[in-house]
Amino acid sequence: MSIPFAVSERSTVGIEWELALVDVDSGDLRQVAQTILDAVAPDDGEHPHIRQELLLNTVEVVSGVRHTVKEAGADLDRAIEEIRTITDPLRVELMCAGTHPFGRWSHQKVTDKARYATLIDRTQWWGRQMLIYGVHVHVGIEDREKVLPISAAMLSYYGHLQALSASSPFWGGKDTGYASNRALMFQQLPTAGLPFHFQQWDQFEAYVDDMLTTGVIDHLDEIRWDLRPSTKFGTLEVRICDGIPSMSELLSISALTHCLVEHFSSELDAGRTLPDIPPWFAQENKWRSARYGMDAILILDEHAEEELVTTDLEKLLVRLEPVAERLGCSEELDGVRAIMKTGASYQRQRAIAEANDGELDAVVKSLVEEMRAGHPLLNVV
Repeated sequence: MSIPFAVSERSTVGIEWELALVDVDSGDLRQVAQTILDAVAPDDGEHPHIRQELLLNTVEVVSGVRHTVKEAGADLDRAIEEIRTITDPLRVELMCAGTHPFGRWSHQKVTDKARYATLIDRTQWWGRQMLIYGVHVHVGIEDREKVLPISAAMLSYYGHLQALSASSPFWGGKDTGYASNRALMFQQLPTAGLPFHFQQWDQFEAYVDDMLTTGVIDHLDEIRWDLRPSTKFGTLEVRICDGIPSMSELLSISALTHCLVEHFSSELDAGRTLPDIPPWFAQENKWRSARYGMDAILILDEHAEEELVTTDLEKLLVRLEPVAERLGCSEELDGVRAIMKTGASYQRQRAIAEANDGELDAVVKSLVEEMRAGHPLLNVV
């Protein structure tokens, strides 16, 4: 089958940010997404920057197609301000992390939409478990022949992005021992997880044809890989990251993503070979970064060279400085160093829990405060 890839301006960027709705008093999740969506909906249909999600405790804010992550962030800020005009009177706060620290999946309601009902019907227990939140960054690619090589190259930095964004140490009120429990939960869904190791577009087309023929999927967007071509938008959609609690961290990690894609695109233009880590190393790096976060020792290349993630990040940031200057995100990219200095969200959450005798409502409160403040409020490194 032939799969067209939309025309997209090179290295434009868009961000999708899934937000939890929590009760001001209890910190537990509130099922008020439809109330919000109804209130903000324009007369002619769907709000351009506020969208529904699988569960009624969640809304998603999405940016427009922008040239810089700062511009995309401004879109998200405006959407959040609009949401707060509805949620503040309801005594509902906004919060983001890969998981809610003590929320119970069995208490959550699914959005009344056919595609969500189909997902739950097929996936059953695992589908109902998906009380998780993430961030998706779209980067425009002008030539579809570049998409899969760039996607494969991005796997060399999968662990870096996951470690920086890891924010789901707790599940159902318990510490899982993982920095990102969300990463390993989400891959339980059919067609989720790491992408297959395709380099040519016709390989992707053959895969999709097989999935449609055998009934594994009914629509292309049911391929839920951590990195996937978004044929509708003409982008590479990077879906690696846990939910990110604050705007400053969101823009920094999005800038790193933006710069990596543009860097690999430029390398292809120059005729240079992109990194291509073996799938078994990519899989191991996913597990290591999910388990150990910022303390993960990652496998860097096909020669099995290894490095502490923070050490390799420092080198990577230096290499990407000229790219960030071209993309207008030098300040945001430098913010990655701030995350390394203050600690990732999973580290901050554990520190808050420890300081409050394990009480996870204090963790929710801290996440709510970080969302309001727009930056981390605790230094744990």
